[in-house]
Amino acid sequence: MIYLQLFWAYFKIGLFGFGGGYAMLSLIQYEVVEKHQWLTVSEFTDIIAVSQITPGPIGINSATYIGYTVTQSVWGSLVATVAVCLPSFILMWLIVRTYQKFRANFFVDSAFKGLRPATVGLIAAAALLLMNKENFVDYKSFIIFGTAFFLLLFTKIHPIVLIVLAGITGLFL
Repeated sequence: MIYLQLFWAYFKIGLFGFGGGYAMLSLIQYEVVEKHQWLTVSEFTDIIAVSQITPGPIGINSATYIGYTVTQSVWGSLVATVAVCLPSFILMWLIVRTYQKFRANFFVDSAFKGLRPATVGLIAAAALLLMNKENFVDYKSFIIFGTAFFLLLFTKIHPIVLIVLAGITGLFL
């Protein structure tokens, strides 16, 4: 029964998680921590931290870790990972097959434009979700973020260079 619940929870996350892994975090937390209470907030935060430092998309990594944590089995990892990827696979397959026919359609173009602000909102929700007592952010982090954001907007510095500079600055501060 837990495998079916895990599959359905992650299938819904994969289906409604527009904008990638960070946009999915609020949905994942709702399903895993609040609705099913499989994890505590602290455990969820730890899994997200590990998912961020391992290679691959955070949504898929967290599904793998949470699936294992919930079931104590590799099968739980497999079920959650497949479930979170399946909606995207199905939708992309359908979109690729039909997009060429309808790409000039006003409604299709409007739908894609409408998803942009929703994606930004979901990513912002993920950022707010991670600002909890386990992830205290001090003023130095805000200064580094503000400086990097300003430089990204008003200069032509490559984002990877900004990430490296922010990391070095954080190390020295």
